[in-house]
Amino acid sequence: MVEQFVGTWKLTASDNFDEYMKAIGVGFATRQMGNMAKPNLVFSVTDGVISMKAQSTFKTTEISFKLNEEFDETTADDRKTKTTFTFENGKLVQKQTWDGKTTILEREIQDGKLVAVMAVF
Repeated sequence: MVEQFVGTWKLTASDNFDEYMKAIGVGFATRQMGNMAKPNLVFSVTDGVISMKAQSTFKTTEISFKLNEEFDETTADDRKTKTTFTFENGKLVQKQTWDGKTTILEREIQDGKLVAVMAVF
């Protein structure tokens, strides 16, 4: 299952990330920093608890969670969300809700690379 995600992943490309950040309400200055950041994403699993750490020169954040259990998350851009992770068809799916908005982040391994697709509803 999620063990395939364990390890350190380096951001190598980011398409339309500025548009995504605008859609979720991230301010100009924070978007500029976010666009310049090239974070490492580090996954680990211990006793069924998944940890995900995003490390960059801009900011480091870490969350720990169990699949299918909602929790309170404070995102890198300081949104307070209700977040749930699920594992569906080989994808680690993160659903965040806040202020009447929802965003879905799907992460999967393709050709040895971690690929993330984000959408706002």
